[in-house]
Amino acid sequence: MTIYSRLRPLAFKLPAETAHDLGKRALRAAGATWPTRATLRYAYRYEHPALEVDLFDTTFPNPVGVAAGFDKNAEVTHALTALGFGFVEVGTVTPYPQSGNERPRLFRLPEDEAMINRMGFNGQGMERVKARLEREGLPSIPIGVNVGKMNSSNEEEAVEDYRRVFDRLSPYADYVVVNVSCPNTPDEFDEASPGHLRTVFETLEAENDADRPLLVKVGPDSPAESLYDLVDIVEEFDLDGIVATNTTTSREGIKSDRREEWGGLSGKPLEDRSTNVIRTLAEYTDLPIVGVGGVDSAESAYAKIRAGASLVQLYTGFVYNGPSTAREINRGLVDLLQRDGFQSVEEAVGADLE
Repeated sequence: MTIYSRLRPLAFKLPAETAHDLGKRALRAAGATWPTRATLRYAYRYEHPALEVDLFDTTFPNPVGVAAGFDKNAEVTHALTALGFGFVEVGTVTPYPQSGNERPRLFRLPEDEAMINRMGFNGQGMERVKARLEREGLPSIPIGVNVGKMNSSNEEEAVEDYRRVFDRLSPYADYVVVNVSCPNTPDEFDEASPGHLRTVFETLEAENDADRPLLVKVGPDSPAESLYDLVDIVEEFDLDGIVATNTTTSREGIKSDRREEWGGLSGKPLEDRSTNVIRTLAEYTDLPIVGVGGVDSAESAYAKIRAGASLVQLYTGFVYNGPSTAREINRGLVDLLQRDGFQSVEEAVGADLE
């Protein structure tokens, strides 16, 4: 039994967002100095050449990253690096500080190994994030920036929101993700409509003088035809990849009494749904895919890789399994790769596609 498994019942007695904030404070303290980071690296980091992935003009030391939403304001990137993750995606970052939806807005569903959130793009805003990245320095692993809009913005203002955040933070990012699929923000307009997407991508491409890799995050609930339409637009504007998927509004098969809370569902119940979206996308396009949704073990990560994901991300699995999560997944991935005769993660990408 790990220390985290002993502490988790105590942490789970606290409101979910309170526990999350306390956990981040502990991570921030642990990642604040070289000796503490070195201690974490010794305890948790696992390296193997088979895990390296070359993508977006950079090398990821392993394919297991932290999804957007965990470190919204780039406060614990160095600690997450020391814990053995291969990359970190910060955000969603908005142009200005935003409080998000009212609390409570984050709920655990232990019976389902899941969470529901309706955070609503709460965060400190792009200037605070920029200042922190400059002051504390970039981590030694690739960093992504997930960009979003203010909740009060109309369709035209939203495009400018994306542009502002991209302009301020893309110099610090190894890739940038446009988040147009969050189910927890006001439905002032259809963020995923083809017309809106074309305007957003055209605006960001015009702003992207440094040719920063640009991706879009898709939801898990769209029919295949809508996914194909989105891919066509992404390829039309020569974007660099897709993050699949965001959280789901479906509650199919959920046992917890919390299932009636509104918001996006993440964790184990999303695993198969998101993997199917990855497979659908990979069969239609050669664009790189970052797979997210229900990743909590080597087996779940490997399934997404074999379905077509070059990288995977997690958030809820980290909450349930603790600081050893990346190490255990990466160790297990090496065993699975060797079992199946693959020399690297890159060889296994899309192995299950026809």
